[in-house]
Order: sequence, then structure tokens, then C-alpha cells
Amino acid sequence: MSHPDQVGRGLVLLTGATGYVGGRLLHRLEEQGERVRCLARRPEALSDHAGTAEIVAGDVLDADTLGPAMVGVDVAYYLVHSMGSGGSFEEEDRRAAANFAAAAAEAGVRRIVYLGGLGAGTDLSSHLASRQEVGQILSRAGVQVIEFRASVVIGSGSLSFEIIRALVERLPVMITPRWVRSVAQPIAIEDVLAYLVAAVGLDLDGNAVFEIGGTDQVSYEQLMREYARQAGLRRLIVPVPLLTPRLSSLWLGLITPVYARVGRKLIESLPHETIVRDTNALRTFPVKPRGHREAIARALAHENREFAETRWSDALSSTGLEAERYGGVRYGKRLVDSRSIHVPVGPVDAFEPIRCIGGVTGWYFGDALWHLRGFLDLLVGGVGLRRGRRDPGQLTQGATLDFWRVEAVEPDHLLRLRAEMKLPGRAWLQFEVDGDTGGSMIRQTAIFDPVGLPGAAYWYGLFPLHSWMFAGMLRRIAAAATAARQ
Repeated sequence: MSHPDQVGRGLVLLTGATGYVGGRLLHRLEEQGERVRCLARRPEALSDHAGTAEIVAGDVLDADTLGPAMVGVDVAYYLVHSMGSGGSFEEEDRRAAANFAAAAAEAGVRRIVYLGGLGAGTDLSSHLASRQEVGQILSRAGVQVIEFRASVVIGSGSLSFEIIRALVERLPVMITPRWVRSVAQPIAIEDVLAYLVAAVGLDLDGNAVFEIGGTDQVSYEQLMREYARQAGLRRLIVPVPLLTPRLSSLWLGLITPVYARVGRKLIESLPHETIVRDTNALRTFPVKPRGHREAIARALAHENREFAETRWSDALSSTGLEAERYGGVRYGKRLVDSRSIHVPVGPVDAFEPIRCIGGVTGWYFGDALWHLRGFLDLLVGGVGLRRGRRDPGQLTQGATLDFWRVEAVEPDHLLRLRAEMKLPGRAWLQFEVDGDTGGSMIRQTAIFDPVGLPGAAYWYGLFPLHSWMFAGMLRRIAAAATAARQ
């Protein structure tokens, strides 16, 4: 898509727009007024993007799809890698980079911008060696390449940060290998994006490699301790010399199975120091990087904002993950269990049972268990169910509703309740209604922000019961909405 005020600006091709860095970079480029074309293997994953970017289908492993995507491109971002592959990710990375560089050269692309990894020496891990090899392959085709090399990227959702978070959250006592004392130079995601955006208009001849990092050189142990401090967790970290990187990767797979495949490959890089030795980036770009404490604080604060702004109907639909997955879906540190049901009525009628929930109406399913939960809450000093609801016909933001509080309400569309019972974490229950006079979709989402191991044990231990309760509630709400219309 193009707009009159963008005519004459160079077209930017972005790969990896469905990934962590690429997705954020897409928004930054659009904010800067750049004309952006996104190359995606699954264009439908970007179908909800509300910006101006053009979405085209293509795969860096399929050379035939790259030529059309490169037409008219001035600057191309290469933000893909195959570390999640079940096969040889090094070979796939080589082939993908060669395909991309050749297509860029054929199309007359002026510049390729690539984000790789920091690390020096000849004994690098397969992960770091592959990331740097990709930069070399890109630069051989005759197109100018600006390569950024970064250490740990701190931001809610980045793989390195999520592994650190998962370990700290789940293990009150950590028996850790020696690599936790390896030194890194973590950089905030905001600073990575600032460098990447600035690379579009940088006046530079020839290829260049820029090492980028925050202001601090710290060990992984220090990062874990700082995260624990800011998250309000007390953690004992005991390094031992017995866990090799290989054993550590297997241990990681047991503790944080969601990151097992890529985490095991990444963790082999951790014994290597990943620090900035060449400070040319600070002289070339107008970026003033943050320290690790501020980066972690911003990651946690932004996570809360992004969480509050997320429409779970969009987020979950784009991933294709629904309630069938045990434990739900992880979003940062938060755990989400969501389900939806279609009703043959309009949004007003579909929302009516939701508007009346709690108090004398009850919770539509398993009321005896809700009352038992309220009684147990009273025993431990909580509010229980005794508060009921003040107005049986209206819901207002901030009102109490049994042991919930109304955090957000939009008539005939949204109700989000925040739990005020005693819990090892924070919990929300959200209902969304979308549709028209021909029918509506009701989505119910349970959200839990666990604190430490007790929080994770609470969520996963009660997940079958909660799923049964919430599924029954949703069915009864749908039945009540349908019956009211008849």
C-alpha cells in the first residue's frame, strides 16, 4: 500500500515481521513514515496489522519467491534465522542468506541491514558462529551490508530475557553452572530498534559491522539477581562446576520446556563473553543506550502496558493456539487460557448474561465451587464472595463483584475483572463479544500472572478444574444469551 505523502521515499523490505524484533521494528518504521513491504511465509499471521505495510508471501529458503518481493526495494532488513529448526539450522541459515543476498543484488537493492550476535574468537558456539557466518554470506553478493552484533536483548518476549525470567520465576534455589558468571553486555530492545531504524538513512560507504550494547557489562548471575530484585523475589543462586553447557541445556529443557529447542542451542553460547570491544556504533549513531537495570524496569513496565492493550481474540487467533493446550498460552510471564463460542444473536443479547454475572445471578456454572472458593478465601483473610454486587443491572469500572473488581467495561463488548482473592499472583477474567445482528462470538479468557514457583504450581495444578469450570460457564452464558432471544 502506498500513500501520496510517501511517494519518493525508498521502499523498505522487512523480513521477520512476525518475530520479536521484526514485529516491533515494523511499527517503528511506519511511525517514521517509511514505505514498508513485509515478506512472510504465512501472510495471514500479519492479516490483523493495521498499519500501511504491504504484505507479500515469500520464503528465504525458496529463492523463486524472493525476486518479486525485492522489486523497487531500496533497503532490506534480514531478521530471520533457523535456530528453531528441527534439522541443521546452520545449513538452512547458509542457504537462506545466500538466496536473500543474490535476490537483493539482482534487484539492485542499495543496502541490507542485518542483526547478528556478539562474540569473538575461533571457538564460538554453533549459534554464534552461524549468526556471524550469515553476515559474511550477505556481504559477498555485492550489496552493501550493515551488520549489528548484539548480546542479550532485554525486552518482554525476547528469548534470552524469557529464559532468564523463567529460571528466576520457577526456581527459589538455583544450582547453576559456571557460565552464569560469563560477562555479557545486555541491550534494551528500544535501543536495538533505534539502531536498526537509523541504519536506513545512514550515510556510509561500503560494508560495516557495528557492535552494540548497553552501558553495563554484567554476568548472567547479576542479570538474574536484578530481575529477582525488581520482581520482588528472593532467590539463592549457587554456581557449581559440574554442569557443562550440554548438561545445562538438558536441564533448561526440563525447567523451561517451552524454550527447549532453541534454548538448548542458545545456551551453548553462554560460556562466551559477549561484550562490545569496538565502540564505533556510539560515535556513528545518535543512540544513547540504557543500562541493564533501566532496561529490565522498562521491559516489565511495557509488559504491563502491552498486556492491558492486548486484544486476546486477535493475539490467540493469530497464533492458532486455543484452550486445548494444557496450561494455556504463555504471553511474557503471563499464562492465558482462552476459549470462544458462537451464538446466533447480536452483540447486545450476547453480552446481556455477562452484564448480569455474579451477585444474585451467580456464575452460571459450578456455583457451589465458587462459594467454596469464597469461603476458603475468607479463612486466609481474603474478601470472599460476601461483597456481591452493588447494582444488579449495571457494571461500572472500579465496582466490586464478589471477589473480583471491574477493571474495564465496554457496553455490549468487553468486561474485564481483576481478582481480589488471596492468590500467589495476579488474575483476571475477561469476556469479549464481537459480531453483528446475524450472530456473535463470545470469547472468555482467564489470565494469570504467577509469582514464583507457588504461582506456577497453583496455575498448572488447578488448570484441569479451572478449564472445566470456565468451559461450563461459557456454555451456560451462550445458552442464556440464545434463550433470551427466543
